[in-house]
Parts: sequence; structure tokens; C-alpha cells
Amino acid sequence: MIRYNEISHAYRMELRDLRSFLAVVRCGSFTAAAAELGYTQSAVSQQVAALELELGQQLLLRRPVRPTPVGDRLVEHAARILLRVDVARSELAHFDEVTSRIFVGVCPLAAPWLLASALRQLRSHSASLQVTVRSIDPASAAAEVATGRVDLALVDGIAGPDEPLSVADAGLLSSVALVESALVVALPADHPLCNRSSIDLDVLADAPWIVAPGLASTGRAHPLGAGTTAPLASVVYEGSDLPTLLALVAAGHGAALLPAPSCAGAEGIAAIPLRRPRLVHRTELLTLRGRALGVGGLVDALRSRASLDQARIAAEASSSR
Repeated sequence: MIRYNEISHAYRMELRDLRSFLAVVRCGSFTAAAAELGYTQSAVSQQVAALELELGQQLLLRRPVRPTPVGDRLVEHAARILLRVDVARSELAHFDEVTSRIFVGVCPLAAPWLLASALRQLRSHSASLQVTVRSIDPASAAAEVATGRVDLALVDGIAGPDEPLSVADAGLLSSVALVESALVVALPADHPLCNRSSIDLDVLADAPWIVAPGLASTGRAHPLGAGTTAPLASVVYEGSDLPTLLALVAAGHGAALLPAPSCAGAEGIAAIPLRRPRLVHRTELLTLRGRALGVGGLVDALRSRASLDQARIAAEASSSR
């Protein structure tokens, strides 16, 4: 039996133990964490026990499995520690490397047209470049880049105008703002409010909403920030396919908060510009600071296309006044 008031110096904190601890917290089960990590359940239990012995604190309650207050605090520290280790390992593995293959992670609403045009620009000069694009979850974007599973990621979310998304610790990854788009409330085309030129979220405070955890703009418990009442979820959509979400909206199952470009041309949808609170949909580019040399061309192309896109948006906004 572990005596938590006596710290044993026979153990030293291991990164493996921290990873196992975080996996157990995330999965809520030693068995599920073991399956995820490729260990036996007994090994994971021993790793967590060793960590508790080293720290002299109980980190997890076992039935049901959940972190103690001390464990909750360690979760924050461990996540940052492991992310920094992963970044260091990935940067050093590809230091000054010239690559002919790039892996790109894209969140479902993170300006897909921007990536498409940037790749066309890049591949017109580097026809032999191989590119793999895959969808990623906004919550895991920083970890995907940090561990080297992708060379760069386009991540999106809701923020105040010109405010960063804060998806990674400052100084850990390179984060570059690409584009900001207006937010709209997507409603069925026959909704009583569909003819409004703009709308305040408070008007829909009691209306049903479709919450989609896999889509950044609709997936937060309080998508509009502190002080705003969270939408009432009439339907929860656990996928990340935009056409499915729009079909649910068009059928009258609830409203959705989305970037304006995602609703362009959608049948059965009325996209009403959000007036208050004053927020935008923001897309950022995440990369390692010490990235492989071949990745820089795509980064430059993305920034170039984003600059043109923002200039076009500004011009259209000016002409509409």
C-alpha cells in the first residue's frame, strides 16, 4: 500500500508515467488507457502508482476513476511538459531537413479554399512535391504538430476581432493568423427570422441549437465566451461533415453558428450575419518553429493567399457601405 506522506527516492518521475496518467484521466479507465497506449492494464496501474509514490500524493480515485484535486493540477503541468518534449523531439528530428513530402492537418472549417489555392500555387513550382491532407480535430491540432504527425495545421475557432485563438502555449509553436471571416447564424430558409439583415444572439437565447463538437465554431460549451448563455442543444451532431450539419439546420432541427463562407450557396439555409456579440471566425496556421525546410514554401503560399483573401474581403466590405 502506498503511503502518500512518504516520498520514496527509489523512483524518479518518468515521461512514460506522465503519459499513462494523462491517458487514464482522458479515458476514465485504466483498461481503456492501456489499450490506447499499447500497454497491459497492470503496467499502466504500476506507472500511475509509481508517479503517486514519487510525488507523495494520491492523483487518482479508483472507483470510479477520476483525478483528485492534486491530480487535476498535475494534468495541466503534465500536458504542457509532454507537449514541449514532443516539440523538441520533432524539431530536432527534422532540423534543416529538406523534405519532398508534406503532411497537412486541416480542421473542418479552417478556410479549406485557402489551402487549396495555396497548394496550387506551390505545386506549380514544385510539381514533384507530395502532399497528404487529412482532417483533424481542433482540440488536437497543437498535439498533431508537436508530435510531427503533421508538418503544419490549419486550425479555426471563434474569437474577438484581431484576437488570437490561443491554441498553443506562447513560444512553443509558431502561430500565424491567416483569415478572419464574419459569423452567421444558420437558420432554416422558412424560419420567422430569416429576413433579418443581422441578428443578436440574445434573440435566439431560448431557441434550439445544433451543437457539433467536431466543428470548432459550434463545438464549444460557451461558443461566444464568458458572460454569454450557452445555446440549448436540441440536437448534438458528433461528426465533422459540414453538409450533414447544414442538412440538419435546413430540416429545422436547430440553428448553428458558422463562418459565412461555409453557408454560401447552401440550399434551404438562411445565413443571418451576427451583429452582437462582436466576434469573428478566425483561421490560424500552426507549425514547428524549427520546421523542415521544404515546409516553408507552403507556409509562404498560405500567407500570400491569405493576404489576397483579406484584401478582397476588405474591398467588398468597403463597397457595400
